[in-house]
Amino acid sequence: MNPPRKPAAKPPGAPLTHFDAGGQAHMVDVGAKVETTRVARARGRIRMAPGTFALIKSGKAKKGDVLGIARIAAIQASKRTSDLIPLCHPIALTRVAAEFTLDARRHCVTLEVTAETVGRTGVEMEALTAVAVGLLTIYDMCKAADRGMIIEDIRLLEKAGGKSGHWTTDDDK
Repeated sequence: MNPPRKPAAKPPGAPLTHFDAGGQAHMVDVGAKVETTRVARARGRIRMAPGTFALIKSGKAKKGDVLGIARIAAIQASKRTSDLIPLCHPIALTRVAAEFTLDARRHCVTLEVTAETVGRTGVEMEALTAVAVGLLTIYDMCKAADRGMIIEDIRLLEKAGGKSGHWTTDDDK
């Protein structure tokens, strides 16, 4: 990705693109946009009890390889985003990567997803959807051991490509 820059903020009350002049929801027309390489990164985490964390880390959960299944779920979800989010365009993804980081001190698993395409609209929603579903899959696979897991901090970290250019969050930690 190119060096990050923050696009100019839209003024408060600027019209939202998913509503027409009459206030009705519609799918944005991207037909006149230029095809560019578009990339988005999103991240989230799931906190859990120490025993649940140990179970995931060991790879010996009753339902199987929790992180392996969650990785496949995240990738699959990115491909189905337009089926889940009503006004998203179907996108031909060129790459989706789902990477997990285990934090033994805080008993949490962080999932970061990078989604890429060459097209007329961005892949932010695909990256965010992948993170949400990947973390939900961890919850589903481990809920018998720990119903108190907390999914948190799902957010866009970076996007590049298109008219608005490169954006990154100030708190990409």
